Amino acid sequence: MAKFKTDFETEREPNQMRYVEVEIDFTPNALASILYRQGDTVILVCCTKESRLPGWFPRDSTKGWVHAEYSLLPGSTDSRFRRERRGAKGRTQEIERLIARSLRAAVDLEALGPISLNIDCDVLNADGGTRCASITAANIALRLAVRRMIAQGICLPLDLRPTDEQRKSGWTAPTLSEAERTNHENDVIPHDLAALSVGLIDGKVYLDLDYILDSNADVDMNVVKTSDGKYVEIQGTGEESTFSKEELAALLSQADSGLEALFEAQVAILDGIE
Repeated sequence: MAKFKTDFETEREPNQMRYVEVEIDFTPNALASILYRQGDTVILVCCTKESRLPGWFPRDSTKGWVHAEYSLLPGSTDSRFRRERRGAKGRTQEIERLIARSLRAAVDLEALGPISLNIDCDVLNADGGTRCASITAANIALRLAVRRMIAQGICLPLDLRPTDEQRKSGWTAPTLSEAERTNHENDVIPHDLAALSVGLIDGKVYLDLDYILDSNADVDMNVVKTSDGKYVEIQGTGEESTFSKEELAALLSQADSGLEALFEAQVAILDGIE
């Protein structure tokens, strides 16, 4: 198992993030798995490949799909969180949809090819920012999974994919060079994805809210962004409060600085990992 830990401060100023620690292949049965810690928030993300595309896809589809599920485990909160045995409820569904559409915004589904991937995000311990941590960890797991599928000849550029006849006649996947594998990985995931929370407390902007900060925030905001500087989603809410245009700009600026640090960390985490 490979481990990585940032040097973000544990005793934080308002503009400092919680430390991030990542353990790769925590669950060896998955195509890729990440145990992701952001402060005391702990997420296990597993990426698995489905045997077929969703039923509503056309049979001859050349593009793929990325689905996400999210769950708070019973011991993840200070009082036991009951398992949602009959399917995800409102808040859980909202978070699952956020994670899935964020990942699909960062992935070129045509370059991925006719492959269906599931990303499972299980919260082992919740101390604020679980949806944001899930998105960041999911991106790491997804990139590693794509890297491995390319190496295995499962995920290939369009011009190298077999026809049905070739598959039936014992087709063998081509071996790509290191440069070709890297280029195709970057075609499938052109830019990394990360998410981070920010908040306004007594007129001051705070980065990466833990539970205490989130509970006291007058305004809280979740920001999802790609590493080329494009926003995927911004969720901002005044908690019995309002905020100005200037405060919105300050919140986004604080989020941007933290997200840049996460993008740099993601590159370092996966450097040399196969």
